[in-house]
Amino acid sequence: MTRVKRGTIAHKKRERLLKKTKGYRWGRKSKERAAKEALLHGLARSFKGRKEKKREYRSLWQTQINAGARLNGTKYSALMSGLRKKNILIDRKVLAQIAQEHPEIFKKIAEESLK
Repeated sequence: MTRVKRGTIAHKKRERLLKKTKGYRWGRKSKERAAKEALLHGLARSFKGRKEKKREYRSLWQTQINAGARLNGTKYSALMSGLRKKNILIDRKVLAQIAQEHPEIFKKIAEESLK
């Protein structure tokens, strides 16, 4: 009878798991049990992290817009209220970018919102 080598599927499964944990620290990148545990936590936290990233960026944009507004003699809340009343539809991301890179254009937008 011919010899049968076993464990190919188990080996592939192990390799697939360790490939996903590449770059993790200590034994979590090389030991199967630790890697499996780290991967479970990592996947759960990555979902949470994507939601938190959106929050953090919105907060950053608000700060940048407020800084630009203060340079033009107004406040963030007054600027955003004026934009809403004038029906000027620019989202916070673009507005923050304009405030940083093109202050003269931001000044015109701020003046228009306060008229």
